[in-house]
Amino acid sequence: MTFRGPLVLVCFLAVAAVPAGSGHAETSGLLDGLTVFRDAASHRASSADPDLEKNGDSRSIGKGETLVLADLEGPGVITHLWCTVSSDNPFYARALVLRIYYDGSEKPSVAAPLGDFFGVGHGAFAELDSFPVSVNSLGRARSCYWRMPFRKSARVTVTNESDQHGCGLYYYLDWEKRADLPEDTVYFCAQYRQATPAEPGDYVILDTKGRGHYVGTVYSVHQVENGWFGEGDDRFYIDGEETPSLRGTGSEDYFSDAWGFRGFCRPFFGVSLWEGYFAGDRVTAYRWHVADPVVFRESLTVSIEHKGSIITDLMIELGGFFERPDWISSVALWYQSPPAQLDEALPPLSKRLPPYRIIPADDLTVRADPAMLLLREQGAVAYLPATPEASIEIDFDLPEAGRYVVAAVMGYLVVGAQYQPLMDGQPFGGPIDFCGDGLDMLYTRLDIHELTAGTHTLRFEGRGVSPKMRVLAKPVYAFGLKSLILLRLEDMAGYREKMKEVQQNAPKKSLW
Repeated sequence: MTFRGPLVLVCFLAVAAVPAGSGHAETSGLLDGLTVFRDAASHRASSADPDLEKNGDSRSIGKGETLVLADLEGPGVITHLWCTVSSDNPFYARALVLRIYYDGSEKPSVAAPLGDFFGVGHGAFAELDSFPVSVNSLGRARSCYWRMPFRKSARVTVTNESDQHGCGLYYYLDWEKRADLPEDTVYFCAQYRQATPAEPGDYVILDTKGRGHYVGTVYSVHQVENGWFGEGDDRFYIDGEETPSLRGTGSEDYFSDAWGFRGFCRPFFGVSLWEGYFAGDRVTAYRWHVADPVVFRESLTVSIEHKGSIITDLMIELGGFFERPDWISSVALWYQSPPAQLDEALPPLSKRLPPYRIIPADDLTVRADPAMLLLREQGAVAYLPATPEASIEIDFDLPEAGRYVVAAVMGYLVVGAQYQPLMDGQPFGGPIDFCGDGLDMLYTRLDIHELTAGTHTLRFEGRGVSPKMRVLAKPVYAFGLKSLILLRLEDMAGYREKMKEVQQNAPKKSLW
């Protein structure tokens, strides 16, 4: 992989490890397996340059194109998949779709957006440290160790469903060629689903027929009302039963948390992404049933309620157990035989993402004080002032008033400084420290703002050198911007609809 500077994602090979002190029997089993000969041949399919003397180690995927990562002859088992992506698309993790086909089938048994499959939804960037799945490099390097056996063949593809951006994919796919597989071998399956917005009734995570066991849930919610979405219970209906054998006590309880969510990662459960309790905030939680798989012989339906509280901007609770119209998405992971044949196509990318407006830096009006060393290069704005009191302003226009989630792709550089953000002259949050360990352009959330139609100014005022900056002869107070990202919440179906429905007659309870 080539290090190309501040405007390119720089990712490193992830070496997954079980968290220290986890003490799980599965860890011991893995180590015990190293003490005997393995009747297998090790192989790898990767994006490495065929010429051992060259370094062109990525594979390009153009707009709408599909790349075949591997076309393997069985019997065998895929043991490890790692990848990272170079792309100007800030939501490429939702635009790229992973599919796996077994034994010559024309229908996939695995079909999910890349980020969701690896435990982080919304096309977002977040780190995750768990037993079978790991995401590091600030959310950009993805690894998994789910075992994926196949008898005759396995075909692994990634499709770029963006019509705006191409990308470069770096990947490792490690697998073992076997002489045969046990008769009771089951196939790894994964399916993405969504409801945007969620309709009344339980949200269905999985509905499958066959014999097998359920091993994982990735659950993502983009909230369209203030409050807590997670009063809903999980339900597992095994072999066609009318009353679920497994019934939960709340969404956070299913993910082994309690009293709401907060970000954390554990070997078998966690919350990889947590932004808060307000409309526009996003969350992803994961639960791996590695130590407690859910066994089924004929069929399995997994669902969850999506009920919770709705709270006004004045922190008045309108009620605590409403059906909420949040935008929900999920990935179910399970093993079964015969392998699932996923007939249902994924929703198009335009439906998998909210209606974001992405404004490239080249299309923004930018001013700086002092104006020297304000540069535009490679589609980004780079500002390299030599004074800690420097400031930079970005103007943007809005055709409609509304409540906006504001974000940007911004530079985190070894010579980055601290800057205080202001919206139309009003500061919000604390100073942002743009000093990083490398030269990275990263998604940066700049909170939620009530904005009128017309021109607005996002200003960043210098607050001096970062305490993380390395000692230099002459500090540089660097600032970088790749794009501005806006989401008008009124354009998300469901926003404010439920509040209007309940606020007239609902008992009002102040949270203060």
